[in-house]
Order: sequence, then C-alpha cells, then structure tokens
Amino acid sequence: MMAALQASYAGASVALLEKNEKLGKKIYITGKGRCNVTNTADLEEFFRQVPRNPRFLNAAVRSFGSEDVVSTLEMLGTRTKVERGGRVFPESDKASDVTRALARGMREAGVFVELNAEVSHIRKVGEEMRIALCGGGELPARSVVVATGGLSYPSTGSTGDGYRFAEENGLLVTPRRGSLVGLTMAERWPQLLQGLSLKNVRVSAKCGKRTIYDELGEMLFTHFGVSGPLIIELSSHLPEDLSGVSVALDMKPGLTLEQVDARLVREFSENARKQLSSVLLTLMPARMGPVFAALCGLSPEQGVSQLTREQRRTIAAMLKALPLPVTGMRPIEEAIVTRGGVDTKEITPGTMMAKRVPGLFFAGEVLDVDAHTGGFNLQIAFSTGALAGRSAAAYALETGGRA
Repeated sequence: MMAALQASYAGASVALLEKNEKLGKKIYITGKGRCNVTNTADLEEFFRQVPRNPRFLNAAVRSFGSEDVVSTLEMLGTRTKVERGGRVFPESDKASDVTRALARGMREAGVFVELNAEVSHIRKVGEEMRIALCGGGELPARSVVVATGGLSYPSTGSTGDGYRFAEENGLLVTPRRGSLVGLTMAERWPQLLQGLSLKNVRVSAKCGKRTIYDELGEMLFTHFGVSGPLIIELSSHLPEDLSGVSVALDMKPGLTLEQVDARLVREFSENARKQLSSVLLTLMPARMGPVFAALCGLSPEQGVSQLTREQRRTIAAMLKALPLPVTGMRPIEEAIVTRGGVDTKEITPGTMMAKRVPGLFFAGEVLDVDAHTGGFNLQIAFSTGALAGRSAAAYALETGGRA
C-alpha cells in the first residue's frame, strides 16, 4: 500500500493487485491488534535492531524514516502516539485505522485497487513487464513492485509467492525459516512451568566460545519450551544448526556470582530450620522452586542446614547460569517474520530494483532482511515500499510510460 501510494504521488498510473478479500490483512494482527507502526529510534539504533543486512536498508530508511511514516499517517487522518521503547502506535489503539488511512490515501491518489486478484507469474517481455493472473488474463506494466510478504502467518496471504516470482526471473533467494519465534526444548521441566513469566532476567547465548546474544528482559515458559520477548529476539540470532549453541538464563543479573553466594549464605543462616523450597521463595516464583531444586540435583524438602558448601555453590551457579538446552524453533507459520528471502545482492539498495531485471522491484519481508520486534519490521516494509514505489514510478516515466 505504501509503495502504491508513493508511486502515485510520483506521477505514475498505479494498480494494486491484492490476492486477499481485503487490504492490509497482516496489519490487523500486528502489535496484538494495535499495530506498532514504527519506532522513534535513531538510525544507528535502528541498524542495531536488524540482525541481517542492515546496511542494505540505509538508503531506504534515510529516504523514508519513522517521521515520514508518522507524518503520512497523520496527513491521512490517523494520529499516532509514542510508548515505551520508542514504539509508535495509532492513537486509537486500532490497527484497522492504519489500513483505513492507507486505503483512503490510495483512493484519493487515484490508485486502482483490485481485490481477490492473485498473481501467478511475472515476466519481462521486451521493455514491458507482464503480470499473469490466476483467474486468467494478463496485465502489462512498465514496472512492478513485488510486496508479497514472507511465509509467516500464511492465513494472511503470506505464502511465499514473491520468492517464486524472483526465482522465475533468475534471482537468487536465500533459505527461508522463521524468525522471532519460540524455541523448543526436549526436556520436560519447562512444561511443568508452562505459563510462568520471568521478568528482569538475562538470557545469553554462545555459539562455541562466541557470544551471539546477551540481553535483559522478560521470558516465558511454555508447553514446547521457552518464549517471550527475550527468547523471540534471541531466535533471530541463532544459526540453523543449534548443536554448537548454548543458552543460559541469569535469574539474578544485578548480582555477581560471589554476591549471589553471599546472599545464599545469609538466607541459609537466617532460615536454618527451613526446607530449601521455603528459602527459594525469596529468590524466585513459588512454582519454580521445586523444579529449580531438582535441576540442582537436590530435594525441595531438604533442610538448608544440611546443605554442603558445594551444594550451595551449585545453587548460586544455577541462579546465574541455568542452562536452557534448546533443540529447535517453532514452525515458520508461528513466526512473527520470515528470515531469508530475495538475496539483497540481487537488489540495488538505492532503488529496490532487481539488478538483472530492470523494471522489477521488491519491498518488505520478501527481501532477506528482518528485525527485532518494536516496530522495526513494519518500518522496513514502509521504507522499502516507499523507495520501491517512487523508483518504480521514475523507471516507468523514464522509459516512456506511466504504468
């Protein structure tokens, strides 16, 4: 929608082909239905939130940043607000207002919108692009922007069509898998804690000796393993092969190992007649105490006065680095975004046009770029969409057409 809007503003005659029965289906589920449209982070912070190919986005984000997203939406009648962490939402807390604003803008700009219009093929014939529709018929155009999304949330229409269009035109597409998704664990103990959320904890991950992730925040135990903000963000940093990866949970990130041990000495001394499970209540949620004791090789009923120094040190070490032996990721259908896509080496970053197929442009999640949560993925969609739309319009006008 942003690509169509900007292409029309740039003077092109624009048709938007939407295979769904309505526009912006994926927008409705973003931000838990509130639509986290962008983030106010500066450029350097924005790039830090993009694990793969961040510099490819330099031209797109500089030409259409978060301020441009906000001003465009407000110009179209949807006011916004900024919340914790720079997250920007519509003032109404309704994702539908974002879709309505963009639809209104396209209508006023003269964009022709065709719903239930699924594309089967896109090919270049001479100086023209030919768009074949699944229902029959063909649409000619001087330039085409492919903004089909990835493979996550296929119920919204993201079924990988754009990857096929790219490959049909000879472009390389990197392997696809889920990103921003929960992690599975083979061990049964996380299931015993299903639904338990831990706040102000630190999750770190190493690949061999190299630290690939280390952040403070919130996580959640589930029926399949672990999830929540920290885990979801961690998933975007993990390699496909997890055999060399170790993940650890620090439940006392504000204390050193020595300080944790000193606290245990004090707690055990002051509660010498109590069982371990009772003392653990001062260190973690009640539900976690018995599970944690078992992971330390101890009985929850054991009296703290009976604990040896080595056992106390084991408890301290586990509080600072409880292993989370993850075995895999949840299916791509459950992922917030898709990792992988049209190889950025195939695309000119200053225009979003395919280097080997003049007139063919790509924008959004179909590209091999993905970011953390917080409005960054939608900003990528808007930035690349705006640049692709303007560039597609310029290409069409320069080559003698308006379409």
